[in-house]
Amino acid sequence: MRRIHGSALAIALVASGIIASEVRGQRQNAPAVFTPTAGDYETADLRVMTPGVVFSSGLPDLAAAFMKETGKKVGIVVVGMGTIVEEMTKKTPAPDVIVLPFQLMTTLALDGGLMPGTFSPLGRTRMGLAVRAGAPHPDISTVEKFAAAIKGAKAVMRSNPASRTMVATLIDDVLKRPEFAGVNAPPSTQGEGGQALARGEGDMAIQTISQILPYKEIELVGPLPRELGAWIDSAAAVSARATHRDDARAFIRYLLRPESNAVWKPKGLERFE
Repeated sequence: MRRIHGSALAIALVASGIIASEVRGQRQNAPAVFTPTAGDYETADLRVMTPGVVFSSGLPDLAAAFMKETGKKVGIVVVGMGTIVEEMTKKTPAPDVIVLPFQLMTTLALDGGLMPGTFSPLGRTRMGLAVRAGAPHPDISTVEKFAAAIKGAKAVMRSNPASRTMVATLIDDVLKRPEFAGVNAPPSTQGEGGQALARGEGDMAIQTISQILPYKEIELVGPLPRELGAWIDSAAAVSARATHRDDARAFIRYLLRPESNAVWKPKGLERFE
């Protein structure tokens, strides 16, 4: 597990003004993106709203286990990060538990969207490099070796930066570094980069590890070198609009208990201590 320090929260607070501006821009250009839910959100005893990076990291499995132990029905809805903050403030029925990257959670907190004292750091989701199943795994242990590997690819699929999601922006920022000049990295026209590679497009992809692992058609080479800072740190909290606040607190405690790491870790989320 990773240890989180106060400095990380401070950075999130400093960044909140920038992220708030980015989110406002996203609202103007991106429609709300909903993907299939886990459970029946409308009729659930406990409602959860999350971005896809945490959903694919084991959240539905833990919700099912919580429901089995407590009898509380959990409904999860996934919303694209370009509009998730806005959706959390207006969706009906309101979410009880919200999961967001630190920066967006800080924005929501400053706007009064969180129940005080419930901000709970959850974990880190790293960007990784994927190849087609059965293909050789290049050495990407350093920035130089990673650059050499993807420069040798015919096409490195990635999320479309025009979507302005956090994942797409992080990947785009990496590829704009001078070390990666000349890399052919076409954006996916349907879904994320890992999905495009799984469909047979390109020969490599950069994507969150949690969104690489579900596809049998592709394999994870490894996380991007640490020096690139290519990861998303997420937190959970009780929404200020929650109607089941005690259950929401109990669910967050369940997500954070050490036993839950057996679900999170294999699916690509590194828990904070």
